[in-house]
Amino acid sequence: MRYRVLGPVHMTPRTPSAAKPRAVLATLLVRRDTVVSTHTLIDELWGAEPPRTATTTLQVYVSQLRKALLEGTDGAGADTGTAQPLLTRPPGYLMRVGPEELDLAVFESLRAEGRAAYGRGEYEAASRALGRALGLWTGPALSGIAHGPSLETSAIRLNELRAEVLEQRISADLRLGLHQELVGELMALAHEHPLRETLHCHLMVALYRSGRQSDALQVYQQARRSLVEELGVEPGPVLSRLQERILASDPSLARYGGPERRLVGVGGSGHPPADTQPDTQPDTQRDAAPGGPAGGSGGGGRAAGPTVWLPPAVADFTGREDQLAVGERLLADTAAGRNRVLVVSGRAGAGKTALAVRLAHGAADRFPDGRILVTLRDAGGRAVEPRTAMATLLRRLRGPRATDVADDVDTTALPSSEAELAELLHRRTEGRRTLVVLDDAVSEAQVRPVLSALPDSTVVLTSRQMLGALESVRRLSLDVLSAAEAEALLAACGGQRMRDDAEAAAEIARLCGRLPLALRVAAAGLAARPHWTAAELARRLRDERTRLAALALGDLDVRSTLLTAYHDVDEETRHAFRMLAPAPLPDFAPWAATALLGTDPARAERLTERLVQAHLLEARRRPGRLAPVRYGFHALLRSLALDVLAEESPQQGPAAVARLCRAYLAAARYADAQLAPGRDRLTHDAEPVAGISPEEMVGRAPLRWFQEESAGLAEAVRQAHAAGLWSLCCALASAASGYYEAGALWDEWESTHDLALDAARTAGDVHAQAVILRSLGDLAWQRHRTGQAVDRYRLAGDLFTRHGDRAAAGRCLSAEADALLARGQLARAGRGYARALSVSRLVDDVRGAAESLRGLALVAQREGRHEEALARLGACEGAARRAGDHRWTEYARRTALALRLALGSGQSAAAASLPLEVRPGVWLFPSTRPPRQAA
Repeated sequence: MRYRVLGPVHMTPRTPSAAKPRAVLATLLVRRDTVVSTHTLIDELWGAEPPRTATTTLQVYVSQLRKALLEGTDGAGADTGTAQPLLTRPPGYLMRVGPEELDLAVFESLRAEGRAAYGRGEYEAASRALGRALGLWTGPALSGIAHGPSLETSAIRLNELRAEVLEQRISADLRLGLHQELVGELMALAHEHPLRETLHCHLMVALYRSGRQSDALQVYQQARRSLVEELGVEPGPVLSRLQERILASDPSLARYGGPERRLVGVGGSGHPPADTQPDTQPDTQRDAAPGGPAGGSGGGGRAAGPTVWLPPAVADFTGREDQLAVGERLLADTAAGRNRVLVVSGRAGAGKTALAVRLAHGAADRFPDGRILVTLRDAGGRAVEPRTAMATLLRRLRGPRATDVADDVDTTALPSSEAELAELLHRRTEGRRTLVVLDDAVSEAQVRPVLSALPDSTVVLTSRQMLGALESVRRLSLDVLSAAEAEALLAACGGQRMRDDAEAAAEIARLCGRLPLALRVAAAGLAARPHWTAAELARRLRDERTRLAALALGDLDVRSTLLTAYHDVDEETRHAFRMLAPAPLPDFAPWAATALLGTDPARAERLTERLVQAHLLEARRRPGRLAPVRYGFHALLRSLALDVLAEESPQQGPAAVARLCRAYLAAARYADAQLAPGRDRLTHDAEPVAGISPEEMVGRAPLRWFQEESAGLAEAVRQAHAAGLWSLCCALASAASGYYEAGALWDEWESTHDLALDAARTAGDVHAQAVILRSLGDLAWQRHRTGQAVDRYRLAGDLFTRHGDRAAAGRCLSAEADALLARGQLARAGRGYARALSVSRLVDDVRGAAESLRGLALVAQREGRHEEALARLGACEGAARRAGDHRWTEYARRTALALRLALGSGQSAAAASLPLEVRPGVWLFPSTRPPRQAA
């Protein structure tokens, strides 16, 4: 298409940038192939007070438009006008537009096609055509320009047409049984258009058919309040009648049933209701099998067919092929009499109900006597009593008014006793092949009486809990979707914008933790906001602190759903959930949980396992790791944990962070001491985890501990900084620097030490600043940024001198000389090492003397003074031995041995150009290129 008016006015190849030429274009387009008078255009542009030059100025605008229109052609026919769509036709101008060139023309064609299909009862074709028509819109009609009288009238008309098409497309989708899929979109539309009664009718029907009668009635009350407050009128007869039918549980409103019942009935006349009416007419041609939600045959005697009381299977159900295959095999086993209960467990929002319903729909042949779903929570999310569940099941088996003569069960007068209800239910299902879905169970105690009353039925039980105490059951656990499944679900639910931006869709899937509910809400949010892109949605989800708030649309609220799982557990377990919120990502060892909870290891394990059973925490097997089982949060559950921690335990959060950081510090200092005894590090009161010593946390694998806990250690530095634990932040970074250096983890080194330097400066801790700056100097030196290294070493030395630590200042001189040596400035490096040696001997710093002697030996070797180099290395070995530093002792010994071997093999000339191990494990390789200078 070359022209667009269903949104911002646009044309290709180029849209005029000035507003008034665009207004001329828009006026001509909405009245395409019709002459628009000059007077009408002037009135549109300037209203009642046009300028004296209005006619001339309008001609200029028309000329500009004609030039822009010809940019899309090769210019042929410009003189004759055959290629120019904008023509002069007295008393004004005419715009010639082909039927496929203008989005409005295509919209009108698709609208007519959709209305005709709807009138014929071809609802799938109607939905498809009307959906395509709506897909042409990119915003309010004729937006981006000022409206005069003509454009204002056109904009109102077009926006109303859009609303009409939207309502009819929703009506078609309702007739196709897509009520659950429509709830999110309708919630947003009803909020956006609070006075459109048709939208509220559609929403009430969708909610009612989704088993949410109380929510449907609440929508009526909201709509009534809006109408009374805004207009002073009561709801119209259609909306009022719909409320009465919902209150009466009118069975003709229901759309439950299996695939055999997806044919949607028509009105009493045999024709669909008028386009202006919502799709709420009763279905006189029953689409329910006998024994369906209307309650069987309506009279005495056994039902003529199977009882089916299931919500429709989710139309865009995506993935889960492996789990469906497992579930189908397990149902086949239970139908054969083996372990008749299948427990489907998983965290809130994992899609347990959708999977169970899909399994039930696919199992019609195995359960010819009926398939029924009963929800085990009320509208407020509270657990229903077992007797309530059994009474509901009995009513759905026979209906609210029917009497089964053969079983003598009159469901109009059900007993209140749980035992009597169980007996009736047992008799009603005895010897029958029936599948019962008990959805969203809260506990074993809630379902045991119901299961006992159904000894001959197969039961699919869904729950957020493991329900591990149930005996003789099969189990199927649902995790999040795979990355490919998550992206496919987003594409199925989010429309073309999601499919067009695969990169944004992949990021949205990751930020939603690939949780089906979150993915559906994200996709529905995008579908309900045509002015958003997938990339914009991804941007809104990036901030962990606001992610849950962004995953809400109407009553589709991921946070509320996750909160129900949180409130299902006892207060002790909820407290543990909150206290574990600061745990590092992606997972953490049991000792970290012990530290955060501030308890002993046994109680910490008990609480974490409770959270795992409730699917509020994940236990992840890590074979071969120091901790073979580690714990981790799903991304959205961690966001929830941080929220409830801030809301319910704001004073306890910082204390938990401090305990975790001190535990990390105790373990990191111990591991660092094993790797490099005697290495200078900042001190802080480290607090071992209660009942676990640093030796137990690290074991005999200090390097492995650092490798496994590197991410957590960096997170601990960040959390200490965020909590204002300045000294702890500095000590943690300092304890990790040796591992960062050995592992060449430059980014982690820099990020943690930048935070530590800021912490030290904030706290006014001169000594900590000096230590961190020296470490940052080492980092710059490792990265060959020698100029930056020299600057940092000098600043660190000045701070050490200010602090009164002359030994540390002397070691900074040695480090600075190392940077000069790397630059090839041997003379300056030698003078630096000599100064450092003098300071070390003056303050009796044996370790510093060892470092300085090592540097002097390296300079001597580079300058060909090999005997002097060997003597210096011998002195270095002796100083390191006196300092008790085995690492430096071995370094001096092997460096001297390598030099002797080179000299002994007659390579004395080459010895000066050999690679130098300038520090233990750190090598300097000679280069034929000029020395690299820092920027």
